[in-house]
Amino acid sequence: MNSPSEQHPAPPQQQDHPGSTGDLDPIPRDEMRDYTGSGLLTGRRALITGGDSGIGRAVAVAFAKEGADVAIGYLSAQEDEDAAHTARLVEAVGRTCATYRSDLSVETNCRDLVERTATDLGGLDILVNNCGTQNPVDDLAELDSEQWEYTFKVNIHSFFWTTKAALAHLPSDGVVINTSSINGLRGNKTLIDYSATKGAILALTYSLAQSFLERGIRVNCVAPGPVWTPLIPATFPKDRVASFGQQTPMGRAAHPDEIAPSFVFFASNRLSGYYSGEVLAPIGGETLPG
Repeated sequence: MNSPSEQHPAPPQQQDHPGSTGDLDPIPRDEMRDYTGSGLLTGRRALITGGDSGIGRAVAVAFAKEGADVAIGYLSAQEDEDAAHTARLVEAVGRTCATYRSDLSVETNCRDLVERTATDLGGLDILVNNCGTQNPVDDLAELDSEQWEYTFKVNIHSFFWTTKAALAHLPSDGVVINTSSINGLRGNKTLIDYSATKGAILALTYSLAQSFLERGIRVNCVAPGPVWTPLIPATFPKDRVASFGQQTPMGRAAHPDEIAPSFVFFASNRLSGYYSGEVLAPIGGETLPG
């Protein structure tokens, strides 16, 4: 199965925001079908925001295959089937999956999501802040305050709100993993507000890693390059969808299955117990200065 590339371009396509996996062409690899767990997360309980599809779905399934029970938060009724499918994948490997529809641009919803997760799963050991939104513009003059503020609420304020709420539940060996982006590392002229939030996520990760050190909670970040998910045709124009990922040295976008192992690495105290305040950047062969 191919992801969009110069050799196998995706057909021009668009979806209504926030998008649906079943309408993607080609269908992404996001079910971790060829992944075999080894008990790295046995007995752990994880909350994954934006967990219905894309990276979030792949992470949920990978965590389950490693022995964790999971909860996923997602935005709207349009994603109900994606969320239900993710739950079925988790339950098929014998783990629990709680699903919650919630708009995380609202602070009280973030707090409620954490509390419901801790109650329904019997605790919380791992928080994955993964929800996000984007809306490209051709020029700064097109970027109004309403979009700017909404992007910040979803992409960075929700990370602050959920993490703060999770502090009441995370144990001394707890883990927080934030999803940033290549655009947070270098910027993007058409994703100005999105890139600003992704840069803020990096600084938040560094700061919380220092702040939580005495609590024994590790905080790390994954900053992927282009990944083929429903968000792409739900936010980009058709011509940009058709060329998505071709700018990378590997010439294609990643599948979510290729990104999820980075989250497993950070979630596992066995693998990354000496890592906090670190960033993994799976970006398709690109090298960055510094």
